[in-house]
Amino acid sequence: MGLDWTEAKQRQPRASAILARTIEKDRLAHAYLFEGSRGTGKMAIAELMAQVFLCRQRTGIEPCNECADCKRVTSGNHPDVHVIEAQGAVIKVDQIRGLKKEFSMRGMESGKKVYLVKDADRMNASAGNSLLKFLEEPDGEALAILTTTRPQGMLKTILSRVQVMSFQPLSPDVFVKSLVEHGVKEQDALLLSRMTANLDEALALTEEDWIAEARKKVIQLLDDLVTRPGYSLISLQDDWVPFFKEKPDVQLGIDLLILWYRDLLRLKVDQPEELVYVDQEDRLWKQAVNLTEERLANHLQAVVDTKRRIDANTSPQLAMEQMLIRLQEG
Repeated sequence: MGLDWTEAKQRQPRASAILARTIEKDRLAHAYLFEGSRGTGKMAIAELMAQVFLCRQRTGIEPCNECADCKRVTSGNHPDVHVIEAQGAVIKVDQIRGLKKEFSMRGMESGKKVYLVKDADRMNASAGNSLLKFLEEPDGEALAILTTTRPQGMLKTILSRVQVMSFQPLSPDVFVKSLVEHGVKEQDALLLSRMTANLDEALALTEEDWIAEARKKVIQLLDDLVTRPGYSLISLQDDWVPFFKEKPDVQLGIDLLILWYRDLLRLKVDQPEELVYVDQEDRLWKQAVNLTEERLANHLQAVVDTKRRIDANTSPQLAMEQMLIRLQEG
């Protein structure tokens, strides 16, 4: 079963409310542009719109999810739903021409047709102009939904002929819930929700248990720093450096360090319910009681400074070693 409007409104309250109200009043536009960052649910809601448009048994705004049309849309094989996406780097004019040819024929199931153009900003000029003519003169009963992360990269003439719906980053609660629904452990989902607002990016970080392993490395390094400070540089060399090999990975590791120190600050100001490392509260308390607020602020600043230095192309390993020395000195 696909998304329903209750879930859609949780993910995208404003855009979904407008679309649902439009369906309720039977005033669907013939063409929409869903714009927003990746992982905000644009294609899931586009699929829901296709179901609504094609379902012949729906009551109110919800598709029935039982008829052949609904099932074919959610399985991705409805003959009257056409998805266009880039072949290589761009969407080519031949793809749009092929789409127009499809639409010149009556819908196989209901006389209606839906076309979804993914990453519409990747259309080359010829494809964009060809689609423009299609938007100006839709053939029969059709619904067009274009998606993009870069509306500024699209022809202004296309933007003027579609109804633009802006998709906002998911709220932290919805983001965590979505990750958990994708099989991510809640403790990892909480961390990811503070590191990115992009669902696709967050899921990529869970591949091969990367985020879970990164989390362990961070906790181990900080534990060594507190319980056996003389060993922390060895821990850095033996465990941290081999794992966080590339600069972007190092930056993510530092983000996890920053989140740990912010958790320590949360305990200092009596906000345990806001912890990100929820399963590490005992360890966090042990560290928090041994740090004054001033020392804790200095530690956090040392980590933030390290991230800035790496941004400025300081050697990640050197920057991390110097950070550990600063943290040991207090």
